[in-house]
Amino acid sequence: MNKLWNTISEHIVAPTQLTRGQLLGLLTPFGRSVHMRRHAALVIIARVQLISALFAVLVPLWSVVDVLVFDSHTAAWLVVLRLASAAVFVGLAWPRQVSPSHPYLQAVIMLLIMLMVPPAFYLVSLQLIDASALVNGQFLVMQLYAFMPTIVLGGLAIFPLTALEILLFSLPVLGIAVTGMVSGGAELALDQHGATLWFMLMMMGVAMFSGMSQSHYMESLVHKAMTDPLTGAYTRRSGTEALELMFRLSSMSAKPLAVAFFDLDRFKTINDQYGHDAGDQVLCALVERLRQTLRRGDVLVRWGGEEFIAILPEMPADQMPAFLRRLREAGFGTRPDGSPLTASIGVTESLADGVLDWPVLVELADQRMYEAKRGGRDRAVLPGDVSVPLGPAAV
Repeated sequence: MNKLWNTISEHIVAPTQLTRGQLLGLLTPFGRSVHMRRHAALVIIARVQLISALFAVLVPLWSVVDVLVFDSHTAAWLVVLRLASAAVFVGLAWPRQVSPSHPYLQAVIMLLIMLMVPPAFYLVSLQLIDASALVNGQFLVMQLYAFMPTIVLGGLAIFPLTALEILLFSLPVLGIAVTGMVSGGAELALDQHGATLWFMLMMMGVAMFSGMSQSHYMESLVHKAMTDPLTGAYTRRSGTEALELMFRLSSMSAKPLAVAFFDLDRFKTINDQYGHDAGDQVLCALVERLRQTLRRGDVLVRWGGEEFIAILPEMPADQMPAFLRRLREAGFGTRPDGSPLTASIGVTESLADGVLDWPVLVELADQRMYEAKRGGRDRAVLPGDVSVPLGPAAV
């Protein structure tokens, strides 16, 4: 569970700087954050449904060619095969709800099913058609069928996949293509099949480059949408998504999930006396300090203005006073006059407060934050309305 929390809270760096983590996220799916996985899953599912809807119409229409070219017995079996393929495409294109807990797994399964239909059709058609008795028109159609695996490899280029994923998707397609080449007792020969295999490998390479490019571009868009442009903390929208997911997981595992609602004390006076640029610098310094002292699995969200929320998984209420004092001792930064920056903090914890939904968790933390302000500032109010001073004196 801790590993999952850590993955959820990974900070997405600027897309112009390709770090080791980002490179890993382009080569393998293991370096992707949960938010990136969800966005990629939504794109993959949408494109699978669109392509499947198109093929659900086009595949049966090609039956006209089969009826005109092949004998009635072969054509009948090909029509049945096409209708079965179209039924699979209809099932993939049918509107469905995206899995809230495993959207990427759902996307990968749908994509794999869609990709395997054309190669499987080609493999079965080889068993239905006697290649030794083909005439000119029939031979041309069979050559077109033989291109199906290659078309599938090229089609991978439209999906935001990592290099490893494209390789894994390509292997069964290549295997089916090779099986088709050696069907009927033929031998795999470099002079006869080398050009086809080389072209298929090139298509796989193009798909890898395109998939990684799409993933990198998507990551830049997700980064802009997820993070506050000033402080780099999560935006309220992305923080809400993370909080919703983390609350669901904590409820399933019966583990505590705490929320600390920070509001900087007398922040308005900084803007009034020193200007908004000075206020912005204070906010950036606060986020940087909190990032250094919060745990890796914690998520920091700019809720609005000078208000921030720290989402603290597996943090029981009895550990919160010591945890908050460590944050305060490390410092929240300084005001423009050099005095320490302080904050009023409201804390809720899902188990201690008996909260059944995450919005209630945030609302209760917000109320306790105002109680901390009324109680003298530079303090936290915890579950049970326990007030804990954080510094020697409020500013």
